[in-house]
Amino acid sequence: MDYKQLPIERQKRLAVLIDADNAQASIIKNLLDEVAKYGVASVKRIYGNWTTPQLQGWKDVLLSNSIIPIQQFNYTTKKNATDSALIIDAMDLLHTGNLDGFCLVSSDSDFTRLASRIRESGLMVYGFGEEKTPKAFVDACDKFIYSEILRPTEPVGTAPPVYRDTTVFKDMKKDQKFLKLLKNSVEDSSDEQGWAELGLVGQNIQKKSPEFDSRNYGFRKFFDLIRSLDLFEIDERQAKDNVGKIIYIRERVKKIRR
Repeated sequence: MDYKQLPIERQKRLAVLIDADNAQASIIKNLLDEVAKYGVASVKRIYGNWTTPQLQGWKDVLLSNSIIPIQQFNYTTKKNATDSALIIDAMDLLHTGNLDGFCLVSSDSDFTRLASRIRESGLMVYGFGEEKTPKAFVDACDKFIYSEILRPTEPVGTAPPVYRDTTVFKDMKKDQKFLKLLKNSVEDSSDEQGWAELGLVGQNIQKKSPEFDSRNYGFRKFFDLIRSLDLFEIDERQAKDNVGKIIYIRERVKKIRR
């Protein structure tokens, strides 16, 4: 009997474009690991004035991570030539038609229109920046990851390593905006009995809030976050193909005290 080799799904080709003036070199390893979840970093470029001492930290990690530095002199004051160089390169790469998406690494709102233009062409845009990033740039991306969760931290004793200092995690139980978004997304994804597939809930949240990430609240997985809230019933069901399980959730009915 002849066995035909099943086709391997092509991984998405991504361009990683970094604004050196608005990103920290310390996150580069975790950042590239994060990018690898979404595809292959076919292009890796970083933009800045490499004659200045401020970028020395980046110089130390470029070679080991195969990132190509693009030199951009500051011809005038109060004008960000680096942003312009990155945008021009991004548009050139967009028109080659060889990419499936872009990873824009910056906390600068100047890239808002660039992100929107790339998405208009049908490509994915992943943004990476600090929590101070203007909302306009965040919303212009398909997904936005706050770089604080990518900062390396050392494990304490035998405890597993965390993404960042737990003192800066958001308190989700006090985040009324998030809780409202979560409950609305469950309702939008639910059937007549109120059960909603967890994966669909996550997708709905991501569409409405590109910056949502369970790690912002100190949880590695979305399911861990849901379970900690104790607001939902949880039902694990066998998948139709009998491979794995599908998790469903439903908001708990509040009991009326008499």
